[in-house]
Amino acid sequence: MTDVVENQKFKVQPLIPVSKALELLLADAKAIQLVEQVALSSVLGRTLAEQIISTVDVPPQDNSSMDGYAVNFASLEPNKPTHLALSDRIAAGDIPRVLTVGTVARIFTGAEIPQGADTVIMQEQVTVSEQGVCLPAKVIKGQNIRPKGQDIQTAEPLFERGRKLQPADIGVLASVGINKISVYKPLRVAIVSTGDELVEPGEELGAGKIYNSNRAMLNALILQLGMKVIDLGKVADTLEATKAALKMASERADIIISTGGVSVGEEDHIKAAVDSLGKLDMWRIKLKPGKPLAYGKVNTVPIFGLPGNPASALITFCLFARPYLTKLQGGVVETVLCFKVIANFDHLKAGTREEYLRGVYQEGKVERFSNQSSGMLSTASRANGLVVIPVDAQVHKGQLVDFIPFSQLLG
Repeated sequence: MTDVVENQKFKVQPLIPVSKALELLLADAKAIQLVEQVALSSVLGRTLAEQIISTVDVPPQDNSSMDGYAVNFASLEPNKPTHLALSDRIAAGDIPRVLTVGTVARIFTGAEIPQGADTVIMQEQVTVSEQGVCLPAKVIKGQNIRPKGQDIQTAEPLFERGRKLQPADIGVLASVGINKISVYKPLRVAIVSTGDELVEPGEELGAGKIYNSNRAMLNALILQLGMKVIDLGKVADTLEATKAALKMASERADIIISTGGVSVGEEDHIKAAVDSLGKLDMWRIKLKPGKPLAYGKVNTVPIFGLPGNPASALITFCLFARPYLTKLQGGVVETVLCFKVIANFDHLKAGTREEYLRGVYQEGKVERFSNQSSGMLSTASRANGLVVIPVDAQVHKGQLVDFIPFSQLLG
């Protein structure tokens, strides 16, 4: 079934399926690849501008995986305990001497294996007395040794260009001795809020007014991506004010994200403003919530016009703006992981748009919130993901449904 929108102000326009809209958006995203060198301590969440190849082995030498005794396997009796003299003590960081033939060395976790030893016996299996060290029978050659390069080898590729660096990545980079990294400069993202009904938190809430949640939410979403926010504040609901704000944004930012003003009402001016300053390439998605999503260019600068309803703004940002921003930043856009889970609800009204329901997944089942109003942001805060309902589909309790955790869509 094809949905169309008809209004005296606009031409009839088919709604664009979600997957097709994302495909078109990513095809149009041209990476802005300005590079800077950043200290390792400051690269969390940044996007790599170079491929990283290790120049060292990790660990750099064979080392002990536990506290114990290093020995040459050939010195051991195969089927009975062996008594040997203690000849050395090796702590982590020591440079060990060559192991004397027919002796053992006390060794600690992380210490380098001495030349002449090839096996470590854990201390709990060993008895030490005045007569020497008693080692157990049935020892396995090479046990309890971490070989040189077990984790990372010299010339091994570690990370590709475009990777967003996570805490474990930073640990890996430190483990190979890297202290500075080439990363892409953060995108400058301009935020524009429209709506005469909006007031900012902390201001008096007059009659007919609501607090502006989208501005604070978008600021957090963009900062979480490691990008720079240029907040242009609230714009009056007039075409002139909207055009002036978008023009200013296009001069100061790499991309513009607005909320509100993208529907077909008399107070919705984003579409007309974009048309007059550049070009509107996409408008209206076969999606619930979030149908009135606009995308285009203002003086060659990309703009996303997100819906004004906060749940719609959040979901359209996650599904469309986030991957677009990632590619624009020079990052790799990865496929969002979607899991099959058991529905603990009935959804019997088939819709003409693909639906994304806020829900809570636990113990193998997902429960959706009964009220899925696009104006309710609190349910998104309490949810841990989105249930995806295809076009024209019904869901019965116990049926498998697609579930996308918010961990895949945020950060």
